[in-house]
Amino acid sequence: MEIKDLLKPELMLLDLKATTKLAAIDEMVSSLVEQGYVDDFETFKAGILAREAQTSTGLGEGIAMPHSKNAAVKLPAVVFAKSAAGVDYEALDGQPVYLFFMIAAPEGANNTHLEALSQLSTFLMKDGFNAKLRATHYPKDVIALFSEKQKETAVVEDAEHFIVAVTACTTGIAHTYMAEEALKKQALEMGVGIKVETNGARGVDHRLTSSDIEKADAVIVAADKKVEMARFAGKEMVQVPVARAIRDTKGLIDEALSGKAPVYESKDAAESSSAADKEQTMGQKFYKHLMGGVSAMLPFVVGGGILIALAFLIDQAMGVPHDHLAQLGVYHPLAAYFKNIGGAAFAFMLPVLAGFIANSIADKPGLVAGFVAGSMSSSGLAFGHLDPTKMIPSGFLGALVGGFLAGGVILVLRKVFAKLPHSLDGIKAILIYPLVGTFITGFLMLFINIPMAAINTGLSNFLNSLSGASALVLGLVVGGMMAIDLGGPINKAAYIFATGTLAATVATGGSPVMAAVMAGGMVPPLATTVAVLLFKNKFTKEERNAGLTNIVMGLSFITEGSIPFGAADPARAIPSFMIGAAIAGGLTGAAGIKLMAPHGGIFVLALTNNPLLYLLFIIIGAIVSGVLFGVLKKAK
Repeated sequence: MEIKDLLKPELMLLDLKATTKLAAIDEMVSSLVEQGYVDDFETFKAGILAREAQTSTGLGEGIAMPHSKNAAVKLPAVVFAKSAAGVDYEALDGQPVYLFFMIAAPEGANNTHLEALSQLSTFLMKDGFNAKLRATHYPKDVIALFSEKQKETAVVEDAEHFIVAVTACTTGIAHTYMAEEALKKQALEMGVGIKVETNGARGVDHRLTSSDIEKADAVIVAADKKVEMARFAGKEMVQVPVARAIRDTKGLIDEALSGKAPVYESKDAAESSSAADKEQTMGQKFYKHLMGGVSAMLPFVVGGGILIALAFLIDQAMGVPHDHLAQLGVYHPLAAYFKNIGGAAFAFMLPVLAGFIANSIADKPGLVAGFVAGSMSSSGLAFGHLDPTKMIPSGFLGALVGGFLAGGVILVLRKVFAKLPHSLDGIKAILIYPLVGTFITGFLMLFINIPMAAINTGLSNFLNSLSGASALVLGLVVGGMMAIDLGGPINKAAYIFATGTLAATVATGGSPVMAAVMAGGMVPPLATTVAVLLFKNKFTKEERNAGLTNIVMGLSFITEGSIPFGAADPARAIPSFMIGAAIAGGLTGAAGIKLMAPHGGIFVLALTNNPLLYLLFIIIGAIVSGVLFGVLKKAK
C-alpha cells in the first residue's frame, strides 16, 4: 500500500474554514465521521487531543500532522486539508499552518498501513513539494503529486565524517520518519555520512549494527520514548527530543561533530533512555513514575470496582433479609459471581501499582520487586505482624512507597554490580536483580508497612467519620483541584488520592472522596456548554460547537474536554471552573454522597447512594462555572 491509497478525495478539505487549532481539528474529524472512516467523533477527537498534549504536531514549515491510533477508526485514512489564510496551530516554529494531514489509524494497524504513513513524512521533506501542494485546487492534483516516484535520499559514501542516529516519537507514526528524512537530507548537504535507525510503530527499521556504531564519529538520539542505549557506551552522543531533529537539523549535526558532545557511559546492558528523561526535573520524574503505575493500575480499579459495586446493587434489587445484611454483595449467587470476579481484579490493584512504578524507574528488573512490595502492602505482612489474623494492610500508600522503594533498590544494585564482567549481564537480569532485589525490598517492606498501615487505617477511619463541615471542606478542596490544571498533575493527584480510598470504602457503600472528585471533574466541560449557550456573542462559531460537544465529555467525566477553553483564556476560564468544581465537590461531601466506581460519570450514577441529588450538585457547579466564565469573558 502507498500513501496515495490512504488519501481519499472525499476526505480532502481544500478550503479549510477553521481559524483556530481546535476548530481545525473538529472540521477534519467531522469529515472522517461523515464519510464513515471513524464511528465515534468524541473518542477519536480525544485521541487527537491527547497526542497534541504531548507535543504539538504542527511540525513547522506550514505543516501539521495530527494523528491517532484509535479504537474509533473503522478504516485507515488520511485527511488532507488546506488553509489559504493559515491557522495558528501552535507549531514548533511558531508560524501559521497551511497544510494539514490528519492520520486515522486503527488500533491494530498493520505494517502495510504504517509503511504508507511513513511515506507521507518522506514526501513532505522533499524540496519544493509543499509549495506544489499549496498550489493544488482539486483532489486529483493532490493524488497526482503523491503518485510521483520519489527517489531515496542519497547518503555520502566514503565521507570524512560518519554519524549514526536513532529517531523515535511516542506514537511512531509521523515525527519518527520526518526526523529520519531531515537528518539524511541535511547530512547529504553537509557531506556527512549517516545511517538512521527508526523506532516507529511498525518496529525497528535500519537497525544499527555494532560495526556501524564502532566506525561512527558520534551518535544522535532524537527520541521521545525509550530506546536501546547501552550499545552506544563510549561514543560521543547528543540526546534531544525528536522535534529538534526536524526543526534544527543542521545545528544538531554540527553539535554531534563538534568534538564537545559528552561521552555516553552505560551502566547496564539492559539500559534504555530517552531525551525527555534527561530534561525532566525531579518533580517531573516523580510524576512520570507515579503515572506509570497509576495508568497500569486503573483498568483493574475500574473493572474490579464497578463489578463489586454491581454486586451490591444486585443484592439490593433482589432483597436481602435484615439479619443477613452482613452478606450484602454475596447473598444471592448472581451477586456473588460479580463480587468474586471484581474482587479478583481488585486484588491486582496494589501489586500492579507498585510493580509498574518500579518498572518505570528501573525497567523490567524493577517489576518483580515492585509486585512483591505491592502484594505485601495488600496483605499487611510486617515485622511483628506475621500472624495472618493480626496483619494490617498498608493499602494504597504502602504500595506507593513500596513501588518507589523497589525501583530505588534495583538502581542501587545496578551500581553495586556494575563492575561485573559483561559476560555476566544475562545472570544479572535473570538471577541477581530478581533474587537480591526482591529480598531487600521485601525485608524493608516489613518495616515500612507498620507506619504506612497506621496512616492507612487512620485515613480510612477519618473518611468513614466524615460528615457536615469536615466533609464539605474536603469536597471543596478535591473538587477544586480537579479544575486547576484540567487533567494535569494536580488533577491527577486528587484523582489518585480518591481511587486509593475505594478499596477500604466499597464495603461501606463507597468513597465520599471519589464522589467529590468525579463531581468536580465533570464540571469544567459542562460549564463550557453552559457558557456558550448563555453567552453566544462572546464565543466564535467554532468555540460554540466545541462547547456543545463538551456536554458529552462532561457527562463522561472527561475533564480534558475543557482544555482548549482553559488554554485560550486561562485567566478567566480556570478560576471560573475551579469555583464551580469546588462547589459541586463541597455539596457532594456535605450531603454524604458516596461513590463505588472510579470512573464513568453519568453512567455510574446508580452506584451512588443518592443519584438524583448527586446529579443536581453537578448541574449547580456547572451552571455557576458557566455563568462566571461567560460574564468574565470578553465579547468576540
